[in-house]
Amino acid sequence: MEVEIIPAINAETFEEVKEKVRLVEPHTSWVHMDVADGSFTDVVLWHNPRNLLELTTPLFIELHLMIDRIDEQISAWLEPNVRRVIFHREASEHPERVIAACRSSDIQAGIAIRPDTPVDAVLPYLSLVDLVQALAVVPGRAGQEFQKETLAKISALRSACPARCRVEADGGVTPEIAADIVRAGADTLASASAVFGRGDIQKAMENLKNHAIS
Repeated sequence: MEVEIIPAINAETFEEVKEKVRLVEPHTSWVHMDVADGSFTDVVLWHNPRNLLELTTPLFIELHLMIDRIDEQISAWLEPNVRRVIFHREASEHPERVIAACRSSDIQAGIAIRPDTPVDAVLPYLSLVDLVQALAVVPGRAGQEFQKETLAKISALRSACPARCRVEADGGVTPEIAADIVRAGADTLASASAVFGRGDIQKAMENLKNHAIS
């Protein structure tokens, strides 16, 4: 699969979310939105699904739901303008039900694991999802350093995934580590700080892509 670089939005308010969406619209086809209500993380980010109805964008929206007890809350996030939902294995008692809910709304399903969760936790679900995410930092906080132990997880997930399943790395993704991430087996890289924290967004995106495929 072609390597995809997705700008990740880590914001406290929906106004900031909308502003950052507008900034990246000319440079990408996807946008990744972090969602955290404080139940799964020690930080609170934007987490109101009704706001999505206010957002008009040509971009495909990928939601990263860092929300506990997601089995009970997934339906609120299945809005028509959402293309993909990523939920955490650690936050779900019945992942197959969350995946089925996404499918019934014609939304792609992704499953994620945080750094302290073994790959085995998601193996039973890889044939059911469109994407699996290896989160390389503690969930929620922007600007953390990529935990290099995640590279082995990415390799294991790539080996276990069906060919159609994308493998996403998220958290601390910078140009300096991008090539290692892709060599490990990821084909999707979500990055916040390396996109929004380096001045020119177009150059930042190009820099990430160039390093990823070098």
